[in-house]
Amino acid sequence: MTAREELIADALVQLADTLVDDFDVIDFLHLLTERAVGLLDADAAGIMLADQRGGLEVLAASSHEVHLIELFELQNQEGPCLEAFRTGAAVTRTDLAEMRAAWPSFTERLEQAGFASAQAVPMRLRDEVIGALNVFRVTPGPLDGSDMKLARALADVATVGLLQERAIHARERLAEQLQGALNSRVLIEQAKGVLAERTGLEVDRAFAVMRTHARRSGIPLHAVAERVVRGGADLELDLGTA
Repeated sequence: MTAREELIADALVQLADTLVDDFDVIDFLHLLTERAVGLLDADAAGIMLADQRGGLEVLAASSHEVHLIELFELQNQEGPCLEAFRTGAAVTRTDLAEMRAAWPSFTERLEQAGFASAQAVPMRLRDEVIGALNVFRVTPGPLDGSDMKLARALADVATVGLLQERAIHARERLAEQLQGALNSRVLIEQAKGVLAERTGLEVDRAFAVMRTHARRSGIPLHAVAERVVRGGADLELDLGTA
């Protein structure tokens, strides 16, 4: 087995492992974005999941800029992630001209952020689509065939993991959990800004510091964010190693 094959195998195992007592949806989805960027010929990734009403919400992104792009996509109701969720099929365009024709506002915003390509794969199991994984590149053109297959595999395994957790702990519990994750996302966004202003860190770096502290201390990420927003002085965040 090659080193890359080992990394792919490890990623699939990690994404399948959702049956743990302290399962954290937000951290799980960020893991999916990290593995997508690390294993694919991609520079960034974001995830939207359906809420209790069937609408999409941005729940994870590999950077603050990507989070803003994903929000823009939702607000303007155009882009590959929305299309993948609606159709249940992978969505890509061969070049910027096709992207501008399909998603003019989204593509303009994408280029402003320094990206030249975006595609999405649905997070689905059979006929049930629960969201979509968006993949961004700074170079033009879509992912090649093998990378697109891997993107589908990552999304599929993550979907099975989420639905498995739902089946065992009941559909209503996961719906509440996803709503809780959305509420946590709002709090985490506030905390990122507070910590960035307090320390002078970039927003993405501030998030990394909070996430590292949560993992090391065993405190849920949303609890760390709440303490940051409240101005807790006992966080002892390790700014040097996050």
